[in-house]
Amino acid sequence: MLNFITRYFSSLWALLSWPFRMVWRGIVRFFPTREFTVMDIPKGNVYTFQQSSFWRFTKFCGKIGLILWTLWSTYIFVYHGPLLQKRTLQLEQETDKHNRHMADLQTYLAKYNSLTQELTVVDSKISNDKKLTEKQIEGLVAERAKIWGELNFLYTRLIEMFSNEDYSPEYTKLAELSAEYELTRAENTELKKKNKQLFESMFDIASADTQIVDLVTKMTADNVENLRADIKKIKSTIATLGLSESSLIQSANKYSSPMVGAAFSPLNFNKGVDEKYQKLADGLSLWHGLAQLRKILPLGAPVEKVRITSPYGTRRDPLDGRTKKHKGIDFAGKIGTELMAVAPGRVVSAGDRVGYGTTVEVDHGLGFTTLYAHLSHINVSRGDWVRPGTVIGLAGSTGRSTGPHLHYEIRYKGQPFDPSKFVKE
Repeated sequence: MLNFITRYFSSLWALLSWPFRMVWRGIVRFFPTREFTVMDIPKGNVYTFQQSSFWRFTKFCGKIGLILWTLWSTYIFVYHGPLLQKRTLQLEQETDKHNRHMADLQTYLAKYNSLTQELTVVDSKISNDKKLTEKQIEGLVAERAKIWGELNFLYTRLIEMFSNEDYSPEYTKLAELSAEYELTRAENTELKKKNKQLFESMFDIASADTQIVDLVTKMTADNVENLRADIKKIKSTIATLGLSESSLIQSANKYSSPMVGAAFSPLNFNKGVDEKYQKLADGLSLWHGLAQLRKILPLGAPVEKVRITSPYGTRRDPLDGRTKKHKGIDFAGKIGTELMAVAPGRVVSAGDRVGYGTTVEVDHGLGFTTLYAHLSHINVSRGDWVRPGTVIGLAGSTGRSTGPHLHYEIRYKGQPFDPSKFVKE
């Protein structure tokens, strides 16, 4: 070993400094000493400067360091910046959560002390005050139960706070919960008052409703009786046609025309509703049906002065003397006597008819029509709507007639029947 050192190195220092000298040789090799000249043109001077290998190597290391620092800073800004910001936000959230927990703990502690004092006072009153009435004792017991309930709430919240890692307080302060509880209780009290007032109002409305229903029911019944009086006069006649009052009323409610009005839709209520409403609805339906029927049926005389010269039924024909059926009623009258419609309807025929002479036929609905025969003049045309009292023509003696008169028929579905009870109101 010593021979190796003495053979290649002059001394121990040369051996120890050999690596550094090798490095320096490399630096000198890559960064040799460089000279550069600077000329001062105005003065005509020339200056020569020299950059040593050490200076050039130092500048190179400085540039490399600057580049590395720039790259590292960029990396930190691009990658670690958002991560650091996220960590900072999480730290702020945890800090805020911790502060809220501590605020809740302080509030719970203050509330606990307050409730404990209240509980002690209530227990003392119950135990020591001998003058309390049963009602006062019940009130104190209820207050004691309320305090225990709030203490139990505090206990539950504290257990949840210390055992649940994800605990998040619903209220920053328990005072907010107490305020909301008091507000809810006040609203509940106000609602009870309003419910009482509403109940009283509903009672008044129900009473008024009963009075109105009873009044309308009575009015309906009275009007029904008045309308029914007219129908009773022709009840036997409509019975011979195979009709009944109820079937006519149902048909009248369904009938509509420009002269009579719209159809009526019956009211139906659920079985759970008070029966008086259905009774009233049935009464209104009956009333409307009778009123419609009174308008539709051809009740009344077609002339002002009623004098019947020939009734409905079998008679001797005045022209040939044979026994024939007279299908209508003959009213005495002079030529030119005004003949009027007895009910609203539409003219379905206006002109000459064999045997009847000049005629007008009016359709009133529900199958009922009226026929005016032997007229001297017609005031209406086919398709016209007429009202009760409308003059449809003038009396005459056209067709098979022995003198001026009105031959008047009432038909049901095209077949004539005895109109005497319809004419006599």
